Amino acid sequence: MGHVVEQRPDGEPGPEQRPPGEPAPGSEIEPAQQSAPAESGTGGQQHQAPPQLDPEQLRQFEEFQQFQRFQEFQRFQQGQQPPQPGGELAASRQHHPAPTATQQLIPQQPPRPPRKVPSWLQWLGKKVLGWLIFFILLAIALTWAYNYFIGGSDDSDSPESQAQLGGQKLEKNFLMEDDPYGAVRFVYDNIAQNLAEDACQRFDYPNGADQKFAQDLGYSSCREAVTAINRQLASPDDYAEAIPSGVPTELFDEVTAMRPGATIKVDSCDATALRGGVKGGPALGTFVLTKQKYKSQWLITGHEPGPKTCPATPSN
Repeated sequence: MGHVVEQRPDGEPGPEQRPPGEPAPGSEIEPAQQSAPAESGTGGQQHQAPPQLDPEQLRQFEEFQQFQRFQEFQRFQQGQQPPQPGGELAASRQHHPAPTATQQLIPQQPPRPPRKVPSWLQWLGKKVLGWLIFFILLAIALTWAYNYFIGGSDDSDSPESQAQLGGQKLEKNFLMEDDPYGAVRFVYDNIAQNLAEDACQRFDYPNGADQKFAQDLGYSSCREAVTAINRQLASPDDYAEAIPSGVPTELFDEVTAMRPGATIKVDSCDATALRGGVKGGPALGTFVLTKQKYKSQWLITGHEPGPKTCPATPSN
């Protein structure tokens, strides 16, 4: 039976048809340019050149050579210096050098934890805050206690709970003075200046004291009385200073010892007896005054009629 010759698709003979010592195609690739005819020294016969590579094998061979040159170039750069910026290799990939042995031996320090506030400082802060809150609450409690027990009565209509310093207005527009004679003196002074509102606010008008004053003088209202009397004045300056500004010396101790709620009468003629009576206009009768609790001030709480012209001597 004859031998069957296997023929490859590319026309090359099979392994059994290849002469002994001839490498198989692809086992050892050599470029065609390096092959040269060799002459034997004895026979003068020329060896036949190896077969030419097809285009696909040539392309693979060239790519293999390029890859080898690329690896050699890469090893060269790793041994000499890092690639320069802008180069083709640097643009394609970035080399990260491996850590040296010295760097591996040095331990990396962990991040420092945040500093904690000392315990003694925390304790001190809590104590200070606690005392501060305590004093604030204490101040609020003392203020409430003072207003409740000492600040005055809940009766806002009572003059004593609304009085202020001498000559100052109250919440209900009362005007009071530190002594009873001073309160009467300001009535004469307000009439001399035609200040009807101020003059009438010196009376306990919620209880009708101003109305009683007007009726005793023959007028329908306090303001009408002030306006009408102002028109009758011969000398407003003398009329404004008709009543002494202070308590007479002989009555000073008695008036000073009076307690809140006590009353006193100030007769216009008796108060001006040493001056010869009321000057510059008519006398205004007798004023009844009550001492208030707040600041020991005096408010006109009543009135009694009297002569318009004072006699030459004090009346008994």
